[in-house]
Amino acid sequence: MVGRNKTSERKIKASRKIKASRITKTSRKIKASRITFIRIKKLLAISAKIDMVWLLRDTKFAALGILGDLVNNVATVSGVFLIAVRFGGIGGMSTDEVLFMMAYSTLVTGIFIVFGSGNNIHISRIIGRGQLEHLFIQPLPLSVQLFTNGFAPFTGGGNFIVGVVLMILAVSRLSLDITFLWMLTLVVYLLTTMTIIIARAYLVSSIAFYAPVAAEEITNTAIDETWMLSTFPLSGMPRYIQIPLLTILPEGLMAWFPALILLGKLRMELIAYYPMLFALLISLTASYFFKKGLRHYVKKGSNRYVPYGFRR
Repeated sequence: MVGRNKTSERKIKASRKIKASRITKTSRKIKASRITFIRIKKLLAISAKIDMVWLLRDTKFAALGILGDLVNNVATVSGVFLIAVRFGGIGGMSTDEVLFMMAYSTLVTGIFIVFGSGNNIHISRIIGRGQLEHLFIQPLPLSVQLFTNGFAPFTGGGNFIVGVVLMILAVSRLSLDITFLWMLTLVVYLLTTMTIIIARAYLVSSIAFYAPVAAEEITNTAIDETWMLSTFPLSGMPRYIQIPLLTILPEGLMAWFPALILLGKLRMELIAYYPMLFALLISLTASYFFKKGLRHYVKKGSNRYVPYGFRR
């Protein structure tokens, strides 16, 4: 009788586990089915509305912030461009080609600011301040929240508009043959560049799971403080400078390398796909270490919480 009771208890426990796993799988499927393209558009619209409310509520402060971003980016770009004007080009690139590269760099900056205004790209700030719990309690996947909650088209779109204007100006001065394939290539390289930036940010931010105080601003160091390197053409530089800036610190992939491809200065051979391959490798690496750090965070939690910097 005792053996039978134990057997029946085991069967009951096993059946409960099976039912629980089925319920979990079903709930996951239901949640996944709810995250549609229309749902993401609505979430982006909510973030845009919040951005507009901030602009209208504190227009003076918002305008100063927008102006500061514009001045900072224009100063960065114009410095390199004025050097090209003074010397008639840089490293085999003409003045107009340097302008094209600056336009590409400004477009990347604009996309970064438009979609990353909620510290969702500077993710080490959210991790280091113990603010991931804000995201955990929301009935949305973490990836969806990180993609949508930093969307700021009104206060962050200034650099993107400047980039579009500079791109049109550079293309007209260079008399480039603009085709659908060229436009598609431009979009692909912009997405590739953004993938590299985000993957590198999430890779270094994995340290913040283990050292939240020390690594809170590590993304600022890894992205913002090395961005100046990406605005300078590497043409004419020796190999021992070019290679590290295309591998260890991929600043050469931020603007210079894509500009050469789009200008036709590099043939569309295997080397043209190097940025895509690099983006894939760094994304896989970042995904592994970030998920590992996230599991550590879920088990151990954070030893600090700081409320500032979180948009509520």
